[in-house]
Amino acid sequence: MLVALMREQLRPGLILFTAVVLLLVAGIITPEEAIKGFSNKGMITVGLLYLVSEGVRKSGILERIVFHMLPKKNATVTTAGLRFYPIVTFISAFFNNTPVVVIFAPMIKNWARKMKLSPTKFLIPLSYATIIGGICTLIGTTTNLVIHGMLLQEAKEEATAAAHGGAEGILLRFGIDDGLSMFELSKVGVIIALAGLIYLIFFSRYLLPEQRQADEDVDDQNLAPGMTRHEVLLGNRFPGLGKTLHEFDFFRHYGAHARAIRRGGNIVQGDYMNMRLTHEDTLIIDADDSFMKSWGDSRVFWMINRVGDYEPPMGTKKRWFALLLLVLMIIGATVGELQPVKQWLAQDPFVQTYMPALKLDMFFFACITVIIMAWTHMFTAKKYTKFFSWDVLITIACAFAISAAMTKSGFANYIAGYIISLTNIVRGSDYGIYIILAALFLITNIFTELITNNAAAALAFPLALAVAEEMGVNPLPFVVCVCFAASSAFSTPIGYQTNLIVQGVGGYKFKDFVKVGLPMNLIVFLLSVLLIPLFYDFI
Repeated sequence: MLVALMREQLRPGLILFTAVVLLLVAGIITPEEAIKGFSNKGMITVGLLYLVSEGVRKSGILERIVFHMLPKKNATVTTAGLRFYPIVTFISAFFNNTPVVVIFAPMIKNWARKMKLSPTKFLIPLSYATIIGGICTLIGTTTNLVIHGMLLQEAKEEATAAAHGGAEGILLRFGIDDGLSMFELSKVGVIIALAGLIYLIFFSRYLLPEQRQADEDVDDQNLAPGMTRHEVLLGNRFPGLGKTLHEFDFFRHYGAHARAIRRGGNIVQGDYMNMRLTHEDTLIIDADDSFMKSWGDSRVFWMINRVGDYEPPMGTKKRWFALLLLVLMIIGATVGELQPVKQWLAQDPFVQTYMPALKLDMFFFACITVIIMAWTHMFTAKKYTKFFSWDVLITIACAFAISAAMTKSGFANYIAGYIISLTNIVRGSDYGIYIILAALFLITNIFTELITNNAAAALAFPLALAVAEEMGVNPLPFVVCVCFAASSAFSTPIGYQTNLIVQGVGGYKFKDFVKVGLPMNLIVFLLSVLLIPLFYDFI
């Protein structure tokens, strides 16, 4: 599975599903365990949040906020970063990362050119700012929701086993039966985010490249009347993957002319029409206004519109109503996790009589928010299935079966024993726990840089539980470590979708991510290992 993911032989969801089928055929997991992820609350919550993100995105409220934050004159890379990156990080703590980058990347690129600044000084930091914002809350990234769902599933299985006379599981022993709360990760995540912002604002500019001439060559081409120029990152559903532009008639399919291909940060020189297209390619196209209307909401492309200033797509009332719904969803889920609220739900006679199954969690409020947005036409209800990233959802669902197989087969305990054996001073020294956290972080982080963040979480989660079980300590610190490590994909463009998007928009090379991303990886690694023991009890 790992080899297939690294070689990108199929989409991640299909690769994980293949592994699940093989594990099922081998008798390692049961049919029930193979499909339990498809009904998991965490996975379904991710799907609901895709629709919430679409409703907020179409409202235009995010563009409005950031547009007013950008300097209008006398801007420098540092002053712009001071005003822009913190608000992006904050937004990403409560909003899916990918739409944030899709919305802001072209806006920042156009603004930078007007200010006579190099766009390449801003786009990689934009991606990194969304990533470090996402690690701060439960809903900031799908990885956190995957781990949350796995915790709920494991706690449920432990409770079932205990009810049938089995031994008390490690999650129930330490009272971790409700998964992660909305701001559980904020204790350490906010500090990591602040340190990351300092690096991005004051130091990253020295490692980032200047605007490359290849971009300007494409931009200076004359446009036909009525046409505008766009950059489109090819999505997983693009039917021309593996074909050349000679074999796949782009104009016949989409009514637009492909003018160039950007691959690996560079404009392809020479006969680009005979280059086989991959999902990492960005096309420079000329199209009329109908192209954006027809394909702007499609998963065939990650649409990057480079032309024109921001124009809000909705009226003022609907924009603010979308923001209000998002805020109420977050507040509702946060308040619903408070212990007094849980006690009230458990003791109130009316609730127990008429709504005994009521639970005020993120799933509950996300459901309500989606329904309100659908009926108030905040996203196109007739096309709502297009807004799901199905491959991500399938990857997440299969991750539960992979995790179960690692636990049942004893593989997780074997690796956990190896991690613990890395040091002989674990039980006799205060430094042993740091070594174990460092090893767990590095294993997870290598996985997430080479494959996908959700698949990395699936592999590392059972390791975290097995390490805690072997040591007889609280598993929560190890689970938090996995959350941070699985989301810290800074050193490669393939580790995170947002990195891939800004690579296409900014024309970055692979080495640019290595130069700027390795210090970010080091910051998150050191702060995670050093701070987790200070904020979480192991006993």
